[in-house]
Amino acid sequence: MNLLLLEEADFIGPDRVILSDRRLTHMQEVHRSAVGDSLRVGRIGGLMGTAQVLRLEACEAELQVSLDQPPPAKLPLTLVLALPRPKMLRRVFQTVATMGVPRVVLVNSYRVEKSFWQTPFLEPEAIREQLILGLEQARDSVLPEIIIEKRFKPFVEDRLPAITEGTLGLVGHPGNHPPCPRALTEPVTLAIGPEGGWIPYEIDLLAKAGLQPVQLGERILRVETAVTALLARLF
Repeated sequence: MNLLLLEEADFIGPDRVILSDRRLTHMQEVHRSAVGDSLRVGRIGGLMGTAQVLRLEACEAELQVSLDQPPPAKLPLTLVLALPRPKMLRRVFQTVATMGVPRVVLVNSYRVEKSFWQTPFLEPEAIREQLILGLEQARDSVLPEIIIEKRFKPFVEDRLPAITEGTLGLVGHPGNHPPCPRALTEPVTLAIGPEGGWIPYEIDLLAKAGLQPVQLGERILRVETAVTALLARLF
């Protein structure tokens, strides 16, 4: 990890924390920390800065923290994502957190298998675990907002237009569509479909909500690759 993220429960005082979980193990085995060393830290949902190791024992470490740096800016983006396969979902959560996506809406789609919605990886704690891994990689302290919408049509018709208002609405979809734009600075609402893509009915409904299809070329990409490629191209 490139950043030790601190929970509210870690604080025993305004500038003191105690660590005793996987972060302690990481300090010991990866950073090979010693008393007096300085580490990069961030308070979840808050500022980032440095921490000095005051005490380091086998079962816990005490750090003095100084938090005075804002986290990096998020992308001006709402990502609407058809629910991926469970194993891929974990990697996607890490990716969106690492790349600075502030809000992800997970939606149903005709080609999303019903069993995907039963995965334990959609439990709040499981989602948070993967997002934190992504934040640690990117040196960020603000968790993305994850919204779950299991009913595609009501979401697209009733709630998506308000999300897309004032943004450039795009939907990634293979086919004879304009190329995905590059290096944008304006806010974007981006929809990415499941393995196999959106069906025509879904593309039509997304278009009525203000999202126009764009493509990345002839190659068909996995969802996790498409997320990375589209975000990198857009921003």
